Amino acid sequence: MADLYIKSLHIIFIVTWFAGLFYGARLFIYQREALDKPEPDRTILGDQLKIMSKRLWYIIAWPSAIITLILGSTMIYQYPAMLELPFMHVKLTFVVVLYIYHFLCHKLFVQLQNDVKRFSSTQLRIWNEISTLILISVVFIIVLKNEINWIKGTLGFFLVTVSLMIGIRIYKRLRTKA
Repeated sequence: MADLYIKSLHIIFIVTWFAGLFYGARLFIYQREALDKPEPDRTILGDQLKIMSKRLWYIIAWPSAIITLILGSTMIYQYPAMLELPFMHVKLTFVVVLYIYHFLCHKLFVQLQNDVKRFSSTQLRIWNEISTLILISVVFIIVLKNEINWIKGTLGFFLVTVSLMIGIRIYKRLRTKA
């Protein structure tokens, strides 16, 4: 029975972690765009977005990432046979990629807190979609488990990626016209 509570909490903290990553990356875009605004907008917007990012990052994203890791590790400890399942290796690979993404987001967070303009808002929009692709991948891996058809899965992943990139380009054109 306790394992169901651990599993439930694990799912809850995955959701809050992704919420932090999705909104955090969106705030990075806004912070970057604020850096190009004239004064006093630049300072007013920049300061407010820094506060919002800092609270989101340290109150939601980091704690959720850590608790997710603890709960996931607990489940693996309780059921080590899960590591014998082929889909679990693929899922854990995506989890490692997600943590790398999280650490890179932290690096972006620190840069933007210091007003460093390393990436354009378009580049950050593309960056924002990486967590979406990871989420889609992990959900399909977990739901389909061993039934997944890897060729269709790979093709689907590619199509989603291309669709997101096209969507970003269309959005950029619409914003430029407006």
